[in-house]
Parts: sequence; structure tokens; C-alpha cells
Amino acid sequence: MPLWTCFQCGAQFPDTPTPPSACRICDEERQFVNWSGQRFIDRDELAASRQVIWRDDDGVTGLGLDPSFAIGQRALLIPEPDGCVMWDCVPLATETAVAHVRSRGGLKAIAVSHPHFYGAVADWSEAFGGIPIYLHGDDSAFVTRPHPAIVPWTGDSLRISDAVRLYRTGGHFPGATVLHWREGAEGKGALFTGDIAMVAMDRRHVSFMYSYPNYIPLGAAAVRRIAATIGPLPFDRIYGGWWQKNIATEAKPAFERSVARYLAAIA
Repeated sequence: MPLWTCFQCGAQFPDTPTPPSACRICDEERQFVNWSGQRFIDRDELAASRQVIWRDDDGVTGLGLDPSFAIGQRALLIPEPDGCVMWDCVPLATETAVAHVRSRGGLKAIAVSHPHFYGAVADWSEAFGGIPIYLHGDDSAFVTRPHPAIVPWTGDSLRISDAVRLYRTGGHFPGATVLHWREGAEGKGALFTGDIAMVAMDRRHVSFMYSYPNYIPLGAAAVRRIAATIGPLPFDRIYGGWWQKNIATEAKPAFERSVARYLAAIA
């Protein structure tokens, strides 16, 4: 039986004879159902129409699909001595891409910011022996393909290593998570935000939304919580959720300015 992937958001579903009737991620107000109607694509068809590519993105290796698929996100590989941490995920794992990741030291864990980036986390975990997939438990209702490797962590922070830690900020989703890499940005610290704090097109600011495609802003209390969680962390660079959507230097003052600007705009 085939594994199914939502054509709109890229989340993978279990193997069943026929595709699901709906996608729980798209069928709520933060996302949307494709204008042509709900559509699923099986894994073999997706692999025949797309390839996984990789390239450098401000000092870390990124993985994405070509041609672009679903929301067009890319995953990032955070290198550590005992293997990489994959931050966020893409909807496809191919043999060629897995071989490339092995050449970069392999994977020891996967961590995802929120359900729009779950992609094919189970396939990537299985390719590296069932490594843990860290998804915050507050978003468990949105897991589309349950898997024993999923770790539904709880609380406000989780240590992956001495240099890599996850922080629950909330906001875009109840379990929305950012990753802090102490050794990133040449030792100045890097923050991986996906679109919890969305890097703006000027790449000098971030912004905050409850729903990006449906233009629902995030309230002041939620933004203040994000700022309070991120505020104590040292970082000089922010990595967003898409190719080159990063703030390469002086990201912490840019973040602080952005919070002040956003709160003033919605006041």
C-alpha cells in the first residue's frame, strides 16, 4: 500500500489502499485546502516528479525539493561530532539525498518547529536507524503519520546536546518551537525559527503571524512570550524557513527592533 503526501502542505500520511479523505493540517484556519480541492500524491509518484537537492545556506547545508513542492520549505543540517541534527523537514527522502547526508556525518536527531514542516519525518528517521523525532507534545493532534520514533516532548525547553537546545515559544502553534545552536554563526550563536519569527523580505526584520496564508496576525501577549523566551539567548544569525530567508549578522538587535515595531503596529 502506498504512503500518501498532502499536495498542499507536504505532510505524509500512513500507507492505505486509498488516500485520506482530508488533511487535518490544511483543514483548519492556519492553512488552507488547495483551490483545486484536497489532493494527495503517493510517495513513488512524488519521487518520480521531484528530487531532493542540497546547497549551502549561510554556512549550513540545506535540503529542499526541486521543483518546489507544497509550501516550498527547506530543512537544515546542524553538524555535531556524533551526527547532524535535522531542523525542520522536507516531504521526501531519496536514496541520493540520504547518501549525501551520510557523507556529512549522518543524522542523530530530527527536530521540527511546528506541523507545517513535519514533511516525511518518519522516512528520514527510518533511513538513519530510527533516530528520535522531537515534536512538541502540544501539537500531537496534528501528527498525520504516527511513528514510534516520535518523541512528544513537553515543557518549555529540551536539550539535544551541549550546543543544541529546543525552546517552546508558542505563537503560531501551541507547541511552536525554535532551535538555538550555541556554536552557530562562527561561535556567536544561531537561532533557527522557521516561521515562528518569519524573516522579512528585507532580511533585516522578522514578523509574527497566527496564519500567514490567511493573514491572521498574532496577538501582543503571544509575541511578548516569544520575545521573553528568545531574549536571554545569545545569537548573531537567524535562519528562517526558506532558502536565503536568513538574517546573516546582528540578528539579535534586529529581532528586538522587530518585536518593538510589531507591537507598536498592532497597538
